[in-house]
Amino acid sequence: MLKYIEELRNKLHQHNYLYYIKDAPEISDKEFDKILSELVSLENKYPQYFDANSPSQRVGSSLSNSFKTFNHKYRMYSLENSYSREDLVKWNERLEKNLGKNNLSFSCELKLDGVSISLSYEKGLLKKALTRGDGIQGDDVTENIKTINSIPLKLNRTIDYDFTIRGEVIIEKKDFTQMNKIRERKGYTKYMNPRNTASGSIKLINSLEVKKRPLKCYFFQIISENYSILNQTEALNLVEDLGFKTLKTNRFCKNINDVFDYINYWDNRKNDLNFEIDGIVIKVNSLGYQKDLGYTSKFPRWAIAYKFATERVETKLIDVEYQVGRTGVVTPVAVLEPVLINGTKVKRASLHNKDQIEKLNLYQNDHVFVEKGGEIIPKIVGVNLEKRSKSSSKINFEDICPACNSSLVKSLNEAQYFCLNSKICPPQISGKFKHFISRRAMNIDGFGIETIERLIKINVLKNFSDIYALSEQNLVSIDRMAEKSAQNLLNAIKNSISQPFHKVLFSLGIRHVGETVALNLVNHFKTIENLMNADFDQIISVNEIGDKIAESLIEYFDDIENKKEILNLKYLGLCFKIKNENNSKPLNNLKFVISGTFQEISREDLKSMILSNGGSVSSSVTKNIILIIGENAGPKKISKADSLGIEKLTYDRFIAKFKL
Repeated sequence: MLKYIEELRNKLHQHNYLYYIKDAPEISDKEFDKILSELVSLENKYPQYFDANSPSQRVGSSLSNSFKTFNHKYRMYSLENSYSREDLVKWNERLEKNLGKNNLSFSCELKLDGVSISLSYEKGLLKKALTRGDGIQGDDVTENIKTINSIPLKLNRTIDYDFTIRGEVIIEKKDFTQMNKIRERKGYTKYMNPRNTASGSIKLINSLEVKKRPLKCYFFQIISENYSILNQTEALNLVEDLGFKTLKTNRFCKNINDVFDYINYWDNRKNDLNFEIDGIVIKVNSLGYQKDLGYTSKFPRWAIAYKFATERVETKLIDVEYQVGRTGVVTPVAVLEPVLINGTKVKRASLHNKDQIEKLNLYQNDHVFVEKGGEIIPKIVGVNLEKRSKSSSKINFEDICPACNSSLVKSLNEAQYFCLNSKICPPQISGKFKHFISRRAMNIDGFGIETIERLIKINVLKNFSDIYALSEQNLVSIDRMAEKSAQNLLNAIKNSISQPFHKVLFSLGIRHVGETVALNLVNHFKTIENLMNADFDQIISVNEIGDKIAESLIEYFDDIENKKEILNLKYLGLCFKIKNENNSKPLNNLKFVISGTFQEISREDLKSMILSNGGSVSSSVTKNIILIIGENAGPKKISKADSLGIEKLTYDRFIAKFKL
């Protein structure tokens, strides 16, 4: 029976490939469904023959997905953006200089406006599908991805190597229009745009619903340590040969002038396509050259995105409001008459600071031109002066805090204006509490923003230490919270006391003290008393601590109220020293530089491991460091380490050497 079940599975895999990849079906939908129905019936009858990659697994499930997070085997980098011919010429010149070669060839590909996905295949079978996430880690959406018919669960031929493949999940224009027609008939609100709908579909909590969405996936990159592909053009041919859907618009360009021809061609025809694109991706064609060029901390040096001119629309300026951040920065925001840009409704746009308002020379009720910066953040780029009313008055930046009426002060070295009244300015107070309880700080789960603001308003929360005095009665009576929710929150508050010193220091919200700075300070000073008593010179002697951070720390600890609060928190049990401190930590007095990405651990966790074991972390390669190298380690760092005779360690060798 197993042999017959396998025959049915292979037959369905082949017909699926012919229908969705080759557009050459050999049987009708009815015949396909008949075979599938027989397979499902047999699999139910013989559950011992279950196969996670059976065609029957495409139907989806009504069970909730949990979306666990996993590290990418190969980091998913973003692309550097370019917006002009000049940008691309400069990029090409950098490539030629770095490689010492002229007349480079390129692979040009349309940049789909969808959702990036990374799939891993082992022994020809789909094993895992991860979202981009932060590039280091992504959410496991394998069950949802299996419902997309254009993604093979099993390769249509046998290969002797495993690989990772990257693609873009999209909804094509015709399918999107049809979806909205159906929703309209049912009286539902129409979806706004294909990209957001595709993104939301990938993260639906049950795959049965995902199956109903007309998702497709086009692939553009295959990565393996065991194939012999020499260039991107060959790689794309391999992708198609293995049974994956690729765009038929990809083109080999023998030089940068060919690239410009490709860009011009599609800039004039992009609206004729059945899918949304927002530009062109240009890659150095040679995979050998790609390896030599390597990566910056954010981008591959060998690829760049050329972005088409963004959609510009005109709308009316209704008002200018002012937002106050937790550090006191006051940001002007334009309130606009709602307008659609790239399929998204825009009502507000940041004006950044006083200088931007003056540069635009804004007047009340102006008709303004709005774009999306990087196609994400709305911004005003100009004014239609022909429509300006003669009775309109000029908009001047307010120099009074909109929340507490304090006078604003301009930063000496920055364009921002600040409200210095941090003790009683409501947005600053609530912002600091939100920061304190956040996941990366004290990690107090279940503390909603509305709850915080309500407790602040009735003076139950004045200082961070007040959080630890909250009772179930407080929460149930004030916030109308259910008893179980209140108890869960109180448990989360209690558990937060175990957070390590560097998390506690970060949670205080001291200006310019981010997570890495907090780690370096804690590792150097060991206790809060040592840090509070340190002078300027002692603080700037710490690795990667500059004048701004030192001045901010001294100002913070000079405030008597801040010192009192630290004592209160310390009394409540929060950690203000490195626990179990001794002089025998394995990494004492050692300095490390981390380059590349690691399958076993994220860079931040590796950094924390080094710091918690007595070491320090630097960003630059100097004589007295140890270089830890992962996937796609920077070639310049490796070259400099070699020239200085510096020790290089993989993650495994690092762990073994120091017995961590």
